[in-house]
Amino acid sequence: MPILDKNTLDFISRSPEQSRRMGMRLGAMLQLGDIICLQGDLGAGKTTFVQGLAQGWGSLDPVTSPTFIIVNIYRRPDEKQLFHLDTYRLESAAEAEMLDLDEMLTSGALVIEWAERIESILPAERLWINLEYIDEEQRRLQITARGAYYQKMIEKLRKSAFGVN
Repeated sequence: MPILDKNTLDFISRSPEQSRRMGMRLGAMLQLGDIICLQGDLGAGKTTFVQGLAQGWGSLDPVTSPTFIIVNIYRRPDEKQLFHLDTYRLESAAEAEMLDLDEMLTSGALVIEWAERIESILPAERLWINLEYIDEEQRRLQITARGAYYQKMIEKLRKSAFGVN
């Protein structure tokens, strides 16, 4: 029996550029209302991954960590938005509720760093990405679909990145 099920894609990135490219592939698939949750310690590569995600999505804006301002908004020429939320400095999930995540999801796609801190208020269906520091150049990305929509997204990502379903 396989360790990972069909809802999970496990990937070892050998460089920051490779992590960005995987983010670009996923970013090209993002639609209005999509929610991407990132979990990983400091230095695990969350912001690097989001740089690729935003680039693949078509952002006009440079990506920076929103740690101190909580949320960055990236734009596209078609005026769609990508919200980049960092919950590291939030005290509770209730504090995150005041940010009106529902409004963000009706206005664009949402990517959340430190998503485990507010998991209790997140929609049940989402894409969860755990990033793990291996060494200076390598990161492990374990991407898990929660819900049928995100399962299809993983299938497309697997096909795009590796040519297999």
